[in-house]
Amino acid sequence: MRVAVLGAGVVGVSTAWFLARMGHEVVVLERACGAARETSFANGGQLSVSQSEPWANPRAPWQVLRWLWRDDAPLLFRPRLEPAQWRWIADFLLECLPGRDHGNTRQMVALGLYSRDAMRQLREETGIAYRRLSRGILTLHYTAGQLALAERAAARMRRLGVDKRILAPDQLLALEPALASALPQLAGASWCPDDESGDVHLFTRGLAEAAAGLGVEFRYNTRINALETTAGAVSAVSVTGPDGSYQRVTADAYVLALGSHSPLLTAPLGLRLPIYPAKGYSATVPVKSLVAAPMVSITDEAHKLVFSRLGDELRIAGTAELSGYSSHLHPARCAALLRRGQVLFPDACDWDAARFWTGLRPATPGNVPLIGKSGIGKLYLNTGHGTLGWTEGAGSGRALAEIISGRKPQLDFAFRGV
Repeated sequence: MRVAVLGAGVVGVSTAWFLARMGHEVVVLERACGAARETSFANGGQLSVSQSEPWANPRAPWQVLRWLWRDDAPLLFRPRLEPAQWRWIADFLLECLPGRDHGNTRQMVALGLYSRDAMRQLREETGIAYRRLSRGILTLHYTAGQLALAERAAARMRRLGVDKRILAPDQLLALEPALASALPQLAGASWCPDDESGDVHLFTRGLAEAAAGLGVEFRYNTRINALETTAGAVSAVSVTGPDGSYQRVTADAYVLALGSHSPLLTAPLGLRLPIYPAKGYSATVPVKSLVAAPMVSITDEAHKLVFSRLGDELRIAGTAELSGYSSHLHPARCAALLRRGQVLFPDACDWDAARFWTGLRPATPGNVPLIGKSGIGKLYLNTGHGTLGWTEGAGSGRALAEIISGRKPQLDFAFRGV
């Protein structure tokens, strides 16, 4: 069948690739000038199945209240006169109720493991180079209390099939010598040896080129205006082409992979998607000392930041700002990234040469993405991946391609309408 994929981030391009491999005719519509130019452009670089844990948990509301008035807070809520924001917050608080996070974690881990397998398939078939490092991910813990929580979380991950271990300070230093200056602050760390890191932009761009080689048509600089419906089913996508003219794109099936912008397209059809943008920041900094910069990807859990070595650069990314669709870079939040980087790796980088970026992560209240049938005829969803779009992207693409092809994906996940 002919399938139109809306969005050329890592989720959309992965979906297009697997659809083409399964024999479908595919066209991808994207408003940017190329693949992975928005949320998939400069994220934290982690493929982190071991961190498939939802933000929403019983401790989260108290953390948010503690950070409420700090401009550099790891999680910043800027109240707006916007019903969608308050609905999302209400749903988020419901997901924080005891026990809800366990079911959400189980689904996220299942999708993450499935996606890890899909990434192996893609690497073998395409040979894409994306600055991959397969040295695992270290998560730092500063107090005995944090370490105790980490031990319980690691045990839960192991029960779900993820190898996550607790390391003493001397063990984590042996794994990552660049943490030597920070070692006196640390009580220990968690480590998942099977996690990886890499450049999502390079990967998605390479996968788009490989998909084009399979016959996928990419229409860049194409603005998506609306979904047109007839008799309860999508009949066309209204777009504005690069030349400014309005066009209609028709297909047998339509995949919505527009991240945070997905709810804006379905709302006029009466379909409310529980997705709200969580703005994340990143800094990309040139490495000036090969021995002082980390080679293992690192999560600083207390500050909600991640560090990934991407060739001769260090990517620092994280934080979440619930402030609507603004892509403005707040100076205090940019400075917080570098400040933490200098604390952990003071001699590693040319800190004055940092390049900053922000992207809107499509967050659902429980952090479980929306994959499957939408409830509107011919329209499928692959959106709402939050901070784990890079981790879950390949598996989400393969799973939805299987659903569209009439198959049932082999994983324990609550696909919509399946």
